Formats: sequence, structure tokens, C-alpha cells
Amino acid sequence: MLIRLLRQFLAASKRWVLIVFVLQVIQTAAGLYLPELLAGIIDQGIAKDDKGVFWTLGGWMVVLSLIQVVFAIFAIAYGSRVANAFGRDVRSALFHRVMAFSAREVGEVGAPSLITRITNDVQQVQMLVQVSCTMAITSPISLVGGTILAARTDLGLSTILLVCVPVLAFSVTMVIRAMIPTSRRMQAQLDHINKVLREQITGVRVVRAFVREDDEISRFADANAALTFTSRRAGRLSAFMFPLMAATSNLATIAAVWVGANRIDVGATSVGSLVAFMSYLMQILMSIMFASMVAGMVPRASASADRIVAVLNTESSVQVPENPVMAVAEHATVELRNVGFKYPGAEAGVLSGLSLRSGPGEVTAIIGATGSGKSTLINLVARLADATEGTVLVDGVDVRQLDPDLLWQRIGLVPQKPYLFSGSVGSNLRYGKPDATDDDIWEALEISQAASFVRAMDGGLGATIAQGGANLSGGQRQRLAIARAVVRRPEIYLFDDSFSALDLATDSALRAALARITAQSTVLVVAQRVSTIAQADRILVLEQGECVGLGRHEELLANCPTYAEIVASQLGLNDESTGLVEEVVS
Repeated sequence: MLIRLLRQFLAASKRWVLIVFVLQVIQTAAGLYLPELLAGIIDQGIAKDDKGVFWTLGGWMVVLSLIQVVFAIFAIAYGSRVANAFGRDVRSALFHRVMAFSAREVGEVGAPSLITRITNDVQQVQMLVQVSCTMAITSPISLVGGTILAARTDLGLSTILLVCVPVLAFSVTMVIRAMIPTSRRMQAQLDHINKVLREQITGVRVVRAFVREDDEISRFADANAALTFTSRRAGRLSAFMFPLMAATSNLATIAAVWVGANRIDVGATSVGSLVAFMSYLMQILMSIMFASMVAGMVPRASASADRIVAVLNTESSVQVPENPVMAVAEHATVELRNVGFKYPGAEAGVLSGLSLRSGPGEVTAIIGATGSGKSTLINLVARLADATEGTVLVDGVDVRQLDPDLLWQRIGLVPQKPYLFSGSVGSNLRYGKPDATDDDIWEALEISQAASFVRAMDGGLGATIAQGGANLSGGQRQRLAIARAVVRRPEIYLFDDSFSALDLATDSALRAALARITAQSTVLVVAQRVSTIAQADRILVLEQGECVGLGRHEELLANCPTYAEIVASQLGLNDESTGLVEEVVS
């Protein structure tokens, strides 16, 4: 997977990769030629007291050193460019893939894991690319070139390479093999600790309300300890390579000096040749050391690449049609024809056999017990998921054949959990209509009964909104989410239990204001309170995903026992709403 990922995302930078390769070859070749010049200075210049040779060869050494430094600087600069471009492209591809996911894919992979893959996993592979553009290119050149030049300098001394190079290479290979499963386990544990931390930060109020701080501290400590243990093991394996390489290098140097001294003594080699050989020996061993550093990064980068490719290969269950419908004849109609929905692997479906039609100016309410499939129905209309049975039509066209942008332009969705983005009141309300004027926004705020508290906020439309609307109450978040949908003036309004946090007076005033602007729109409302939906044109009653009642409030009271039970339970348990519901019922 790592090779496949590199090949796919480095293709756009292959020209720069080639430039880096050429620069590294030149600077490495310059470095390899320096010991030969040094040997000439010692044997021909110093030993024979020839200053001309000294200055000539010394000058060439300066020139080659400058070439090596300059080309190395450019190689590192361009290598960084390649690595950063690679990271940018992979993150962009992951982001666009995740944005195309339906709720099912996001739930299967998990938001914490997706965040880790887009950040930490990409960083691991990017670091490998960065190091490869420097060390991975120069190491084999230094190894092969250094070995050839060392053998040419003194073939007798080169027997030392036959021992130290295989020993070092074998030892490094064994360490890397041990690191591969450890690196994979470490990435999975990083996912887990990210998930635990995300849950604890998001649910800090619940933790404190139930006095579970100690339990959550212990839970985080367990996840942290597991990650620490695995990281230490990986660190120990990685750290073991450096003493191993240092010991091998020092022993090889001692052997070279000992054997070289004997060969100088018998006249088989010269001092300059011994110095040059030792330089080549250091370059060879350093190339193996650098190669091992790159190889040490491969296991973790490989594990990260597997996780990245897994996301890139995951197809969304909601697919864009090859030839989407770009224009529709009808206006503001929603129709369900024998619709059913079932999650993969589930024994029973969430929805089954639902048929319904709602047109312009009509309000269709959906009510039922928790888990009866109300929100799933709304998601099918908005095509956040696709029906597994039957057909969902918007403006007379199957939503699976509609162009997604055309579909979503017609829909104003207020989800069950209203989410606001960090920014300002104005930026949040312009989310669905960037060109909305301040007058448009204030009108939407008046309709959603949010204008009064927005005016009281410091800055009005410019007032700061924290991530998720954390600095607002639940009712304020709901009203701003409703205003965001109203600003768009869509053909179809989808309210998924969007009035649950509002008091009865605000609820009633908001619905009355909405009625004035939705006269030509279709409205689907999921609600728990009967008072919210009693005036709807039709009410769909769901029980375990099936329709057990469809009609107006009065009809359902007389003919639908499930609906009558819901009304009776609210009359008996909610004294605040008793008067209003009794009035509606009568």
C-alpha cells in the first residue's frame, strides 16, 4: 500500500523528484571523489614535499566541497517541496473522500480515526518522503560507489567490508522486522486515545454531573499507558540500531587501522591509501546508517499508508449518478413509494413499506417513539443515506438520479442536533446563502424568534460563536439553526425534532411565523410534542419503522391507538402543556 500511495501522489511531482535525484547524485559523487584527492595530497604532496601538488589538489578539494554543499542545499530544498506537496495532496484527497461519505461510512471508520488518518498518518508518510529525498537517494550511491572506490584504493583492506557490511545489514533488517507490528499497534492505540480524549472533552459536563472524573481519569490513564508501552518498545528497537551501527563502525575502523598499518609496514599500501580507505569505509557505514534510519521509518509509514489507502478506497454508499438529472418540472414535492431502509448486517430494517406524498404549502408531521425511524426518514429525503427498498422522489425525480447540488439547493435541513460553526452569527446564517444581506438575516432571526437574544449579544450579527455553539443554550442553537435554513428560502423544509428545546410560547410563535413564509413550500416536521404538530395537514405515526397511522390530528385520535397513547401520555405527564393540548384536542 505504501508503494501504491507514493506512486499515486508523487506522480504530479516527478519532475521535481528527478531534479532532486540529479542534485543528490552530483553532490554524492563530489563527496566520493574527495578521499582520492586527499590520498594524492598525502602521498604526492606531503610525502614528497611538493607544494604544487598540495595547492592544486587542495584547490580541487575546495571546489568539490563547495559543489557538494550547494547541491545538497538545493536537493534538500526541492526535497522539502516534494514532501510538502505530497502531504498537501494526500490530505486534500482524504478530506474530499471523507466529505463524500454518508453517515454510515463516518460511523464505521469513526471520527477520531479519520482525524488521526488525515493528520498523524499523513505526517508519517510525508516524513518518509522528506527523508527519502535526502538519505534514501544518497545512501545506495555512497554504498556502491564507496565500495568500488575502496576496492580500487586497496583491495586487501576491502576484505573488511565483506564482514562488517553484511553483519550490519542483517542486524538492521531484524530490528525493522520487529518494528513493523509494533508500529501498526501504535497507530491503532493512537486512534483509541484520540477517541477517549474526544469523548471526555465533549462530554465533560456529563462526567462532572455524574461525578465520574476518577473513572474517566483511569480510563484515559489506561489508554495512555498502552500507547506509552508500545511507543517505548518502538523507541527501544529504534535506539538499538544506533549503538549497533556505532559499534560496528568503530570495530571496522580499528580493523582497518590494524590491517592497514601492517600493509604499510610491508610496503603493500601507502598512508594516503589507508586514509582514503578509511574515509570510504566511513562513507559506506554512514550510508548504511542513513539507510537504516529510512528503513526504521518505513514500518510506521507503511502502517499509516495502509490506513490512508483504506479510507481512499472506501466508496460512499451514496453515489453521484453518472448522468444526473439537472432540471425538474415539479416544485416542492416529496414522495415516498414503499420505502424501506436497512443497515448492512442488521436483522431488521429501520423503515419498512412507507408511502407518502407532500406538496407545496403542506405540512407533514412525523411522530413516534424513540428509535421508530423518524430521523432516518428525514435523512432519506435529504439523501444523507439511500433507501434500500422503494423510491424517494423530490420534485418528481428519484433522489438517486438527481444532481446532488440541485437536490440540496431545494432543501433546508435543521438536524436533530443543531451544529454551529466557529465564527459569528452572520457567518453561520450565511452558510447556506453566502450572498444574503443583513436584512435577510434579521428577517430570518425574527421568524425563528432569535432576534432578541442576538441583539443582546455583543456585536449583534458579528457576535462570536464558539465551535458547535458551545457559548449558547440549546434553545438558542436550535433557533439559529432554524434561521440558517430560513435564510436560504428552500422549497422543502426538513425539521428533525428542531423545536424540542423551545418553550411552548416560543414554539407557538415560531410555527406561526414559519407558516407565513412556507405557504409555497413543503414542510416535513419530526416532533415529540403533540402541540407542535397538531395543526399539520397530515401526521405520519411510526412504530418500529412502519406506518401505523396517517391523517389529521382529529382522525388519528379516533382511529390510531398509538397516536392516542402518545397524546394521553403527554396530557398526563406534562402539566405545562395540558391546557394547550386539551384545547387542540377539543
